[in-house]
Amino acid sequence: MPKPGDFGVVQIHGYGGKLISIGQALIGCPSRFSHAFLVLDNGEIVQGEPGGARIYPLSVMEHRGAVYSSLPLTDAQRTAIVAAGRSMAGTPYSWVDYAAIGFQRLGMPFKALRDYVADSGHMICSQLVDAAYQRAGVDLFPDRAPGNVTPGDLARLIGAT
Repeated sequence: MPKPGDFGVVQIHGYGGKLISIGQALIGCPSRFSHAFLVLDNGEIVQGEPGGARIYPLSVMEHRGAVYSSLPLTDAQRTAIVAAGRSMAGTPYSWVDYAAIGFQRLGMPFKALRDYVADSGHMICSQLVDAAYQRAGVDLFPDRAPGNVTPGDLARLIGAT
């Protein structure tokens, strides 16, 4: 059972999931996982999605084959991650972030792309997870610019393939 502050990754079926998987493969991080979400307290999750980040019951992930993180976090870190995740509910989604991440990964490290990806005014699902951790002082990917994270990156971080 996941704890508050953990994150999960799942495969999205359908057109959107296929596009995300193809995009991840094209930028060198192939993964069957095409969606990420953050576990909150009270049996809830928050996830970035078209139309804006929303909070749902954790039970919506029960039969989707979710793989959960189990990173060694303190209670204070978990509390801060959950608070950060809750504060991001309503954050707009941006399909353009996928392209900007892709261009960065393909060797176009332009400042404008870096700034666009790091802008927390819009986020894809994996960026929301990464931003919640960063706001809590936990840097999941210290080797890269903020926001430059895909669902496949999160899956690899926890050993999900």
